[in-house]
Amino acid sequence: MKISTIGLRDNVFLLRSLLFITVILFIKPNIFGQDSHENIQEGNVNNVLFIMVDDLFNNFNVYDLRTPNINKLINRGMLFDRAYAQAPLCNPSRSSILTGKRPNNLRIWSNAPHFRGIHPRIKTLPEVFKDQGYTAIGIGKIFHNWGQALMGDPKSWSRPEMYHWAAHSQDWYIPGRPFEIHGDIPKGAAVQMEDVPDEAYLDGRIANEAINTLRNLRETPFFLAVGFWKPHLPYNAPKKYWDYYDRSKLPSLSYTDEINSISDWNYIDSNEARSYSDVPKNGPISDNKKLELRHGYYAAISFLDAQIGKIIDELENLDLMDKTTIVFLSDHGYHAGEHGQFGKWTNFEIGTRVPLVVYSPNLTKPGSKSSSIVELIDLFPTLVEIADIDIENLSQKLDGNSLLPIFENPKREIKKIAVSQIPRPLGSEANFSIIGSSIRDKDYRYVQWKSVNNDSIIAEELYNLKQNLFKVDNIISDKREQRIVQGLKRSLNETLKVE
Repeated sequence: MKISTIGLRDNVFLLRSLLFITVILFIKPNIFGQDSHENIQEGNVNNVLFIMVDDLFNNFNVYDLRTPNINKLINRGMLFDRAYAQAPLCNPSRSSILTGKRPNNLRIWSNAPHFRGIHPRIKTLPEVFKDQGYTAIGIGKIFHNWGQALMGDPKSWSRPEMYHWAAHSQDWYIPGRPFEIHGDIPKGAAVQMEDVPDEAYLDGRIANEAINTLRNLRETPFFLAVGFWKPHLPYNAPKKYWDYYDRSKLPSLSYTDEINSISDWNYIDSNEARSYSDVPKNGPISDNKKLELRHGYYAAISFLDAQIGKIIDELENLDLMDKTTIVFLSDHGYHAGEHGQFGKWTNFEIGTRVPLVVYSPNLTKPGSKSSSIVELIDLFPTLVEIADIDIENLSQKLDGNSLLPIFENPKREIKKIAVSQIPRPLGSEANFSIIGSSIRDKDYRYVQWKSVNNDSIIAEELYNLKQNLFKVDNIISDKREQRIVQGLKRSLNETLKVE
């Protein structure tokens, strides 16, 4: 329950009356800003295990990949089947998730800027928990991992971050030099298959560190964020995970090549994959190479799944499941061969739609699925509400809505639309000249590419996804759909109004 505090400072009598009514009605007192550690002192603690992965598409379930541990969590929690990232790129998405703000309000659309450089006093999700007396620990890639002036975000944590800073290509197995990041090697191949233990790669070491941390935190209220680096390129995983899949029998793709009717601005030409030594810099990528890349991506997903299982098993062994909320999400979607692309950075459904699972000890319908539209900015208000943390005086206004009404009824809606943004040209960082904004309602996706200089619309796309979530047929020119287009444009402009 939230009660507005506007005018209370000027009306002492009203404040005392409200406090009296609060006590009579047994409303939790921290709503009025009492001791921030009161919940912990009274033992009313809900720990958080926040598991974020990198570049995982939502199709892992559709393709029936080998992910028994994620599937087990889905069966115990709630699957949000229509969850969307606010940016299909690491830094803007992660900054948005962890501050509860849309990229346009943060003014962050690319990987280079650190949000602290623009908003030095903004509070992050783990920082809010830390301020409440929780031990907040970050292991792995939570904030962006490379190319910024600030490594991670020290203000968010109770102790220095671990395994959080490196280039992805430095997570590589070198015989004789196992179990370390290799900052002295050039970027190599996009795939690696070696018969090595899980700990030969970062995610194996991150899982072990998370397990040891849980053991040390058993008696301590905690917010533990675990950021896995996979299945991001390079697709390297121990051989046993490659062996799960027969390369000649990989799941079929909906679209094997680019679609001619789509704006060129939406495609990326496998830009990131082409930066690795075994993928051609230009021209077609051979079918054999595409199969190898897909095989490696699926192996990396199964490798990732095994690490998640280790951590949740330890949480159970420590009897912490009934005291801990678990969140599992990817920072954005991904093309693993769909449309002939390998990479993120797109406004398609597959580029913006993400896996999201939330487990809570108080969940009344475990194993349920919601197809209501939600956004990753909704996680911030959800977790603080579950923990009963007062955020009335938070330095920023949160852009998301709590998911708790959907926990009570999976069919309930907390919003009608989801919005995502990505700039062009690729790699232009702060010098981008075009911004692509996408809005998704229950049935349609509308994409608008705009000039930053004069605000003119360069290209538009409209997709009817009512029957097939991943169908790509641009019907923007269909006169019968113009009422839909105008309505989505209005909603998009309203949502993107800068504060």
